[in-house]
Amino acid sequence: MRTKSAPYLFLTPALVLFALFLAAPIGYAGYLSLRRVKVSGLGLGAGSRSEVWAGLSNYGRSLTDPEFVPSVLRVGAYGLIVVPCMLGLALVLALLLDAGRTRVGTFTRTAIFLPYAVPAVIASLLWGFLYLPRVSPIVDALSSVGITAPDALSSGWVLYAVANIAIWGGTGFNMIVLYTALRAIPTDLFEAARIDGASDIQIAWRIKIPVIGPSLVMTFLFSLIATLQVFAEPMTLRPLSNTISTTWTPLMKVYRDAFVRNDIYSAAATSVIIAVATFVISYGFLKFVGSRAFSQEN
Repeated sequence: MRTKSAPYLFLTPALVLFALFLAAPIGYAGYLSLRRVKVSGLGLGAGSRSEVWAGLSNYGRSLTDPEFVPSVLRVGAYGLIVVPCMLGLALVLALLLDAGRTRVGTFTRTAIFLPYAVPAVIASLLWGFLYLPRVSPIVDALSSVGITAPDALSSGWVLYAVANIAIWGGTGFNMIVLYTALRAIPTDLFEAARIDGASDIQIAWRIKIPVIGPSLVMTFLFSLIATLQVFAEPMTLRPLSNTISTTWTPLMKVYRDAFVRNDIYSAAATSVIIAVATFVISYGFLKFVGSRAFSQEN
């Protein structure tokens, strides 16, 4: 006999996982962000340092840090480069594979997806050595034909250098997601469109892209979240260039405050700000496009 508590019992594992992997870490970070260390006397000996209530002062310090706003703007510019380029490439590649224009389908899909399997640190090191003029075979090849390659790690190019690594690594994953969605579309729609005289471009623009709208929304959301969390690429490239500071991104600022300055309270406040901003932007985006993108599923 089914009871009224059955739905709640069914949701219990999901609620437990939510509490363990999301609510608990954010809650503890929120607790730390409201504390600070009080030093008594010279700060030497047992009991000279104690944890006291700080209120919102850590948030004030994080938001008024002169390096915080530039790091946020830098991530914004990074996202304006990465997200459109990565999703545009993924969509074009998925449409080409689905149209049957690439005869080596399995090999091509694997080759495009393979960079996603490379860890971000390894990919950053590989590209970092390709960027360095003294060891880069690309620079040598261009020099041999009389072309002077720009310094990819200079202040004017480093943003594009970091973005290139993210595009190279993320395009394959998004392509697979979009290609899988395209393969789920009934072929009767394409056959009927071809009978009516529609070209491959018209079929892609008027049938395929609108139908895979939910998948486009999902890949955009994942790419947006990944953009806000960029850390490994600039952190790995930093020893190779003096143009990447310790606060180049907000997460790098969190790392510096927590592990270099040993200020876990300010780092916790910045972490909470980043988490809340990520949630607000993601939720706002879903509310804005959700009713349109997912209306066909109702």
